[in-house]
Amino acid sequence: MTTLDPAYAPAARPDTPPGHARAGASLPRRIWRGRAEDAPWVRPAFLALMLVITLAYLWNLSSSGYANSFYSAAVQAGSRSWKAFFFGSLDAANAITVDKPPATLWPMALSVRVFGLSSWAILAPQVVMAAATAGVLYAAVRRRFSAAAGLITMAVFALTPVAALMFRFNNPDALLALLMTVTVHCVLRAMEKGRTKWLVWAGVAVGIAFLSKTLQAFLVLPPLAVLYAVCAPVPVRKRFGQLGLSALAMVVAGGWWVAVVELWPASSRPYIGGSQNNSFLELTFGYNGLGRINGEETGSAGGGGGRGGGGQWGETGIGRMFNSEVGAQVSWLLPAALILLVAGVWLTRRVRRTDTARAAFLAWGGSLLMTAAVFSFMAGIFHQYYTVALAPYLAALIGMGVTVLWEERAHGWAGAALAATVAVTAYWAYVLLGRTPDYLPWLRTAVLATGLVAAVGLLLAARLGRPLALVAVVLGFAASLAGPAAYTVSTLNTGHQGSIVTAGPSSGGMGGGPGGGGGMRPPGQGGTGRQGAGMGQPPTGTPPGQGTGQGTGQGRAQPPTRNGGPTQNARRGTPPTMSERGGAGGMGGLLNGASVGSEARALLEKDADAYTWAAAAIGSQNAASYQLATEDPVMAIGGFNGSDPSPTLAQFRKYVEDGRVHYFVPGGGMGGGGMGGSSGTASQISSWVEENFTEVTAGSATFYDLTRPKTDG
Repeated sequence: MTTLDPAYAPAARPDTPPGHARAGASLPRRIWRGRAEDAPWVRPAFLALMLVITLAYLWNLSSSGYANSFYSAAVQAGSRSWKAFFFGSLDAANAITVDKPPATLWPMALSVRVFGLSSWAILAPQVVMAAATAGVLYAAVRRRFSAAAGLITMAVFALTPVAALMFRFNNPDALLALLMTVTVHCVLRAMEKGRTKWLVWAGVAVGIAFLSKTLQAFLVLPPLAVLYAVCAPVPVRKRFGQLGLSALAMVVAGGWWVAVVELWPASSRPYIGGSQNNSFLELTFGYNGLGRINGEETGSAGGGGGRGGGGQWGETGIGRMFNSEVGAQVSWLLPAALILLVAGVWLTRRVRRTDTARAAFLAWGGSLLMTAAVFSFMAGIFHQYYTVALAPYLAALIGMGVTVLWEERAHGWAGAALAATVAVTAYWAYVLLGRTPDYLPWLRTAVLATGLVAAVGLLLAARLGRPLALVAVVLGFAASLAGPAAYTVSTLNTGHQGSIVTAGPSSGGMGGGPGGGGGMRPPGQGGTGRQGAGMGQPPTGTPPGQGTGQGTGQGRAQPPTRNGGPTQNARRGTPPTMSERGGAGGMGGLLNGASVGSEARALLEKDADAYTWAAAAIGSQNAASYQLATEDPVMAIGGFNGSDPSPTLAQFRKYVEDGRVHYFVPGGGMGGGGMGGSSGTASQISSWVEENFTEVTAGSATFYDLTRPKTDG
């Protein structure tokens, strides 16, 4: 029977905890030296890698400006109002919330409260989450396997392009990925001795993750619950009791906020964005829940293509994670992870039921397979960056699998498995790099050739001797990581704004419409631009003539200042947006913000303190742009899509009669005369304003002054 080398796995017996830091040592010494049994190089290597990851992810961070202005506006609101902070309101006057629960916004809002509104204050907490995720991955893998396995896991995670994208962006996915990593780690800790507290902590992590991105947090529950129910080293009755306590902890950790929101009088809280009935439960199980699976999201920009079909959100099916829209984001090492998962399960096939090595493969592998399966077949809204959820699971499987097979290389099948893993990975990198033929064209051939040489060396590793075998290992790592590393560097060097962002250079793919692939470009944007720049997105905060001018479509943006020049402008050569011309915002207003010139900002800022809202705009992205430019509350009529029934025409008229809204910004969102049609409340409000109030201009932008009825003019 093939068994793990005890020297390789310091916690090979579930009832034997791994070593701890040297007793009696000072705290700095314990931090630097780590475990008593560690080699002297282990802890310095870990700390150095943590530092490299943090600095790399901080590099060029401000180039993304306010990133997704939708969430940045909510962060700004939460930094000004504790009520907005609690509910996740888009504006400090609490008209409407974002279409997610607010946990992701809280760290960023606290950062802005302390450091002031800036790109760094918003995005730096996401980088901290990247470092925390890498640290948890190391702890989880190192605890059961080797330090080398933990370090490899950290490196693979950090070099996954979509991780470099989303842990420098302000969407909810970074916190979700961190908490899912914590969940798996806690379950594996519980598996060691059947300790209830670790399973309860896992439930708490899932509950908080629910407050980040609702039901996506539950994707790991089936494989982890089954694993614990079958393999935990305690009696069956206790296992189910512990799972029940974990579920209770999950409900409490995530449900307290839901209960408060649902019980709070609707008249004194903001409208729940994304819902049609002002209910967070409806949002959870509808637009953010089953609607994502079956493609029937009420109020969405459109449905999916159905199983195996192509539609707004791209084709569904088993190959989705590898296709031209998604593959380069996360799938570089996905074939390798699947091979190593099979190898790890095979290697531990004869160990006892409670073996923690097998549990680790099943926990990370089950989480990977479950999440990837849902992503592959969901017919509703799907964005490429969702796949960041796979990065920690994939990285752990690579770290564990590679090191276990290396230790077992004396067995012919282990060397063959390693060789096959490297060869398949090199070939798949060759394919992915071929989708961007103008980006480092030499790299794909070099990767394939190096990978094949390394595969032959690994196949013969047992005969070559240790020095030559180590050369093969180095070549194998180089071939496997060169492709994703190149795409990660490209991602780190480029700013990203808007609702739809992707990592790496453009693959030329079209995502199938709004939100589906991000390949759609505004008029005049060249085909060499970065995929996922969004639709009509001007780089947030770039002064005239200071964009990259490289056709990236995402620009090097800086956040605006209250007293500076133009706060937002398109990059050099980009035509003015719809809102600048006074036209409908269309899909550009739906998915990305508007350009706000200095004259428009000055107009909205004048006497803004005399009003509850300095302005009202159709769609959250349009409203967010003006709010970030002025730092005054701007009402988002209709929420993100402009299709939410908030406020109603009667409510808005009352706000205007009471003198609470100063200006109206025309255009934007589905409800502004676009797909929302003429029957939506946003369209009704637009028509009423245009018929009854005076049009004013500021620079090239057009507004309606809600304090000047046409009859007075």
